[in-house]
Parts: sequence; C-alpha cells; structure tokens
Amino acid sequence: MVSRKELFDECMGILSSAGIDTARFDTLCIFQDMLSDQNPLFLPQEAVPEDIEKHIRQLTELRSQNRPLQYLLGQWEFFGYPIKVGEGVLIPRPDTETLVEQVLDICRENGLRAPKIADLCSGSGCIAIALKKQLPEAEVTAVEVSEKALSYLRENVRLNKADINIIAGDVLKKETQQQLSGLDIIVSNPPYLTADEMRSLQTEVTYEPAVALFGGDDGLGFYRAITELWRDSLKKGGYLAFEFGDGQHEAVSQILKKYSFGSIALRRDGGGIIRTAAAIKTGDTIIRYSDNSELHRNNTEE
Repeated sequence: MVSRKELFDECMGILSSAGIDTARFDTLCIFQDMLSDQNPLFLPQEAVPEDIEKHIRQLTELRSQNRPLQYLLGQWEFFGYPIKVGEGVLIPRPDTETLVEQVLDICRENGLRAPKIADLCSGSGCIAIALKKQLPEAEVTAVEVSEKALSYLRENVRLNKADINIIAGDVLKKETQQQLSGLDIIVSNPPYLTADEMRSLQTEVTYEPAVALFGGDDGLGFYRAITELWRDSLKKGGYLAFEFGDGQHEAVSQILKKYSFGSIALRRDGGGIIRTAAAIKTGDTIIRYSDNSELHRNNTEE
C-alpha cells in the first residue's frame, strides 16, 4: 500500500500538470474528506487503505478534468456551516459571505432581533441558512424555482437544523411575490453574468447551472425585475440587499434609485471588489401609466 505522503505528492503532481492553480489546496481537501482527517499529512508514512486510495485517485482524475472540487466532495462550507452541493445547484462562494455580513450589520444597527427576511433565488439555501443560524429569532423564507436546487435546499435546511420556510416559485412572477408581505429585509444573489461572460466561462464554471448564472444580455435582468416587483413585499423602511458582479455596482444603484430606494450602502468583498449593495425602501409609491411613464407620490402609510 502507498503512504499518505507518496499518494499526496502524486495526486498534487497530476493536478499541477493539468494546470490546476490550486493543486495543493484541492489535493488537501480531497485527502481531508476521504480520510476524515483535517491533518492528513501529520502522519505522512501511514498507509492509505486500498479502497480509499482508489477513490482518491478517481477524484483526482476528475478534478484534473476541471470538474468543480465542491461537486466532487459533495459538500462545501459557507459562513461556517456545511452545505451540500452537486450538479444543478450553484456552488457557495466566499464572496457571498459579504452579503450575509451586510445583512447582519443592518440587523445589529437597527436592533432587529426577529426580522422577517426573504432570500430570493436561494439555490442551495446557504444565505438563508447562515442568516437563520445567526439570527435564531428571525422568520426566514427561501424562494427557489429549480427542482434540482430545491432538493439541495431542503437537504441543507435539514442538515443544519434550520427552521426556514421554503417556497417553490419563480421570483419573477407576481403570484410568487404575493405570497410574502411585510418583510423587513429582502436579500438576493441572483444570476448576473452577461451574454458575453457566459460565452467565456472557465471550464469548471460551465458545470454549474446556466439558469443560476445568466442574468440577461447585460446581466441586470433580475435586478430590474426583483426591485420593481418585490418592492411591494417590503415594509416602508425595509431593506433590499443584492450581490452582483465586478463593476455592476453603479448600474444596480441606478436601478434601486429608479424604484425609490435610498441610503444605498455598497460593500467590498475580501478581494476588494464592490460586491454588495443594501438600500432602504422610501415612503414613495410608484404610479405607472400605460405609456410606461411614472409618478412618485409620497406615501405616509407605514
């Protein structure tokens, strides 16, 4: 049987030769998962059981073909919580933790111990779960349309013992929006890649569902639709918080302003990119006419 160190070096070499920039990290993750050991090289000469060795080699081969590491392992951590993932659901990314942090800060700053929150385009449920675990008294609802994603969402809710309401529905349809009202916070990481970006995706990203990535020709389709449609589900003074792609902050801010959201706060992720925005619903009511012109009328009702 081969030792841990020998097999580790061999697998890392395979990934490096395949052009995987994170070869050492990926190999370590595979070993940690397959050996159920956070420090698999602490005992470098320990033999790897043949069945586990076979599985490690299989995963290494698949990873060398640019299969997403997260899908191969079947689980990934988000905000310290385990999230099951696989083909058909978007992989949780560290950038999205910025959105959770911004919402938590909003709750702290406003003394919201039990806010009513909706997570639109919930996918794996990572955002909704993190918020519910951090705000145990909150009423959290996750909205998702994809059947594949819904299966992971339900599994992750059970895995994390999170009391979350789940709505199987399209966030772009009024009948879905009408199921929720009086919300303190709406949070969403919707699809935001442009048509050009979809044509130039990294190979491993192509394994993720296009429906969770493509945001229309300019990448802003969901922001326009959600801001217009779901505004009515928020309380006056409620918050709408979005994640978006690099360079989209100005366009998203303009969309929020158009639909009478103010006090827009932008936040950078760990890489320094402006990644999220949170804005407050004002007291204006938007009246629309058949020619698509608009009048903003002050609304003094709470």
